[in-house]
Amino acid sequence: MFLKLYLSLNLSNNFAIMPHESISVFDMFKIGVGPSSSHTLGPWRAALKLLEGFKAQNQLNTISNITVLLYGSLAKTGKGHGTDTAILLGLMGKDPVSIEIDSIINTIETIQQSNKLCLNNSHTIDFNPSVQIQFLTTESLPFHPNAVSFLVNFNASNAICETFYSVGGGFIVQEHEINQKKSQIDLPFPINTAADLLHWCMQGLSISEVVLENESAWRQESQTKNGVINIWNTMKDCIYRGCHTQGELPGGLQVRRRAFDLNKKLIKNQSYHDFDSWLLCIKNGGHDFNYILDWVSCFALAVNEENASFGRVVTAPTNGAAGVIPAVLLYFIAFCNGNSPEQIIRFLLTASEVGSIFKKGATISAAMGGCQAEIGVSSAMAAAALTELMGGSQRQSLMAAEIAMEHHLGLTCDPIGGLVQVPCIERNTMGAIKAITASQLALQSSPDFAKVSLDKVIKTMWETALDMNSKYKETSDGGLAINIPISLPEC
Repeated sequence: MFLKLYLSLNLSNNFAIMPHESISVFDMFKIGVGPSSSHTLGPWRAALKLLEGFKAQNQLNTISNITVLLYGSLAKTGKGHGTDTAILLGLMGKDPVSIEIDSIINTIETIQQSNKLCLNNSHTIDFNPSVQIQFLTTESLPFHPNAVSFLVNFNASNAICETFYSVGGGFIVQEHEINQKKSQIDLPFPINTAADLLHWCMQGLSISEVVLENESAWRQESQTKNGVINIWNTMKDCIYRGCHTQGELPGGLQVRRRAFDLNKKLIKNQSYHDFDSWLLCIKNGGHDFNYILDWVSCFALAVNEENASFGRVVTAPTNGAAGVIPAVLLYFIAFCNGNSPEQIIRFLLTASEVGSIFKKGATISAAMGGCQAEIGVSSAMAAAALTELMGGSQRQSLMAAEIAMEHHLGLTCDPIGGLVQVPCIERNTMGAIKAITASQLALQSSPDFAKVSLDKVIKTMWETALDMNSKYKETSDGGLAINIPISLPEC
């Protein structure tokens, strides 16, 4: 009989992050592996953190057995999202930032064939994934739908259980941390709400300048800027790779990649050899509305097709919504004559702050809030960032974020077959287009006449999340997931 954990936590009153949590741009934008930040990257990081604890206590080499229990949304859609694969790689000590993507399939096949698992690449135990990773689809834990417990046996002591919650965007919370006061970084401009952000902007700073000042509490400005450019380089590599990879997505849903064909059609017979020459071809192709619209869709499709294929992506703020922000930023670079490092840095800093405000006031987890918490938040982030770069005021940027989210409210998460493919990939194209539209509306409007503030729409989003039926929260128990007949192979 396995240990079953129950927490006396009131979800509706306690889940949203407590005020004054310090969230960095590199918390919002994490480099990792698809297809899901909450179902792949989060469990992966949980396994790594588990090993770190045992290493610190010199217990790693005394482990004799591990059983993994997956609850709630992790159990119901974990196979399609690669949760089991992520946990195995985490237990092996693999780094999601640097792992060779092409090695993943062979690594997992070796474990399945040998029934052996080398913990942290140093201590081998018997491990049968089909037995020792259990998908408890009828059980959930109260704190958050994405829960994983590790039951660990040692050679000379009783078993212990460590439980982690993957709360969206690759963020994890260990059970004993739930009621602990987190250590906070003392920021020059503490921000929890859009009103806080606007207050500091009244000192004459843009949103991105406020964020850059706050980042100085963690590291030197040059380090922040170099790190943000590295984030963009990972994003653009993902777009380029996705536009030049053809075939069918894994998982058995038989979804054909479309970015490859669309890129080939749009680029026509122009020749190029790398990202920069490809970008020049795109710029030279014209500025017709349909042409631009097709490219924005192509950029977003490319990222999320890579994400669905266990490719390297950046949480923005999640993997399932990873295509929106890169697509809108590349739209700005390709069609708005902006390609300087400073502009790219400003875009991503502004986007990250809007995302962190949503995380503090609501959620960025589809398992908690539906797809409004992923595509909706990413669209709001992109809209605000684009507006700043297009010359909008701070209030217009926040207005753009509000418009983008307002028209994603109530969006459900109903992935067919538990795979981040349908409708997830196309939703990224919609989120990108809505972000651009929201920015244009805000730029042509006066915030003085806005009826809805960003803080009000965040509050509404959270209330909508609480009211939403669980079958629309990344469980594949409702919506398209039950109305599209499919036959997937056994995982």
